[in-house]
Amino acid sequence: MSYFSEYKSKLRTAEEAVKVVKSGDYVEYGLGCTMPRALDKALADRKEELTDIKVRGMFTMHPLHIIEKDPKRETFTYSVWQLSGLDRSYHDRGLCSYVAGVYRFKPTYYRKYLTVDVAMLTVSPMNDEGYFSFSYVNSSQKAICEAAKVVILEINENLRWVSGGFDDKIHISEVDFIVESDNQPLDEIPDIHATEVDKKIAENIMPYIKDGSNIQLGIGGMPNVIGKMIAQSDLKDLGMYTEMVCESFMDMDEAGKLTNKYNKVGGGKGVWSVTLGTKKLYDWMAENERQLSFPVNHVNSPYVMSQNDNLTCIVNCVSLDLFSQFSSESSGTRQISGTGGQIDFVEGAFESNGGQCFIALSSTRKDKDGNLISRIVPTFKQGEIVSTPRSLAFYAATEYGVVNLAGKSTWERAEAVISLAHPDFREDLIKEAEKMNIWRRSNKLK
Repeated sequence: MSYFSEYKSKLRTAEEAVKVVKSGDYVEYGLGCTMPRALDKALADRKEELTDIKVRGMFTMHPLHIIEKDPKRETFTYSVWQLSGLDRSYHDRGLCSYVAGVYRFKPTYYRKYLTVDVAMLTVSPMNDEGYFSFSYVNSSQKAICEAAKVVILEINENLRWVSGGFDDKIHISEVDFIVESDNQPLDEIPDIHATEVDKKIAENIMPYIKDGSNIQLGIGGMPNVIGKMIAQSDLKDLGMYTEMVCESFMDMDEAGKLTNKYNKVGGGKGVWSVTLGTKKLYDWMAENERQLSFPVNHVNSPYVMSQNDNLTCIVNCVSLDLFSQFSSESSGTRQISGTGGQIDFVEGAFESNGGQCFIALSSTRKDKDGNLISRIVPTFKQGEIVSTPRSLAFYAATEYGVVNLAGKSTWERAEAVISLAHPDFREDLIKEAEKMNIWRRSNKLK
């Protein structure tokens, strides 16, 4: 049987394909712009026929029918590995649960521990060799398919082929059913606006970046503005080694900064696992032979990434306490995002020759009444999640500077952390540090 004959034999409508789902099943939706639309709607339409359907996804970028049609979670229970803004809204309303985990372990979770009854993933059209590309999301897609009892692919022609390292595609022989969608435009993340504080933090970090560095940027305004500053700088021969590709890598490339000359892992090519952004970014990544897609257990492996010299990582956090613990995913018990790959890159940058990882935050925020609140706190509020422990605390950055916490005692850390705080809060923080016996009388802020 030819590949295209096999394709036709497995072709179904969305309504026909979702009939395979049984009560009690675990269903996988994948990540971001590759989450299914037609299959999601068809599954939601079976609400009255089914019970106890557990659906897992990650970084949801469009409203899901299984949630909108089941606001009481009577049939569908949705959980995510990382929260988008939409997921945060769902979570705040009790419509979404969080799956905790270290991002680099996600493929292994599926291969060793998790039940997957039905995988529903959106992919590119099939090529002449019978393969479908996972396109802009490699992450753990292949591991999900390997774990699944049934694999259903939804085709979207707007998902383009990308250049891959491995685990970036799936063969028709590994697929049970195929659904052709109406090819809706891909979900986009607009170019994130950077505040003046973001720009100041970026300016503080920029002097640490050297020629030949391999760059990892997290999501958010501050990492993005650093990329734009790099594009306008005198830096040269930079490499892209990143969990997620954001707009500023394209800016760096267009400015001639992104040569990947010293990217050993990629063999002189860029390395990435997920691309989320605008159509312009998707078009830049499509069939781009200078960048290679790999699964997250490869990209986020501290051992693998540390083979690149001068690995420079910039990530965000929500708050920082005087013991130098970083909270990057919750405010108290309220889930905001997720663990993601922060701890992966903290460890990998430490092991890299010349490597450095900066965890950045603005020193303050405003509450709903406009009051200024310090993001640097004596201790975290009850229930707040520690994303990066103090034992892995290295560089921290705010608009007031950059400090290196590696190997420091508690009193040295307290002094360094307080130096990053807004001046209006420093005296109170010193008093709290004294109460906790982590302040030395001879301490003084620079």
